[in-house]
Amino acid sequence: MFSHVTIGSSDPNAAAAFYDEVLGALGIETLFNFDGVVAYGDATGPKTFILKPFDGGPPAPGNGGHIAYLAKTRAEVDAFHAAALRLGGSDEGAPGLRPHYHPNYYGAYVRDPEGNKIQAVCHSKNG
Repeated sequence: MFSHVTIGSSDPNAAAAFYDEVLGALGIETLFNFDGVVAYGDATGPKTFILKPFDGGPPAPGNGGHIAYLAKTRAEVDAFHAAALRLGGSDEGAPGLRPHYHPNYYGAYVRDPEGNKIQAVCHSKNG
């Protein structure tokens, strides 16, 4: 459905220390890190880029928006959440079922150290 998402950061290399491990918990690998741009995902598929804003201004998290990453298992959701908190992120919703979305919706929400809201979600019944 999408090509990529971009997360603004005042220091992409510092952000990479967070995202390498947090996205790594979901099996999402670093695609590249050079010249102030960090990318995760698949070269020909969905990607996340982390970089300084193109306009030179300070990065600002959105209000009401977030990026949700697919997890294969509920254990991956738990690991994503734990890694984020250990690395300076903040809790925005502990891992758990959210049956108001659907009976097997298991997710967790965090903010990275710069305030960007991200989520991991598993849709599997036996995840």
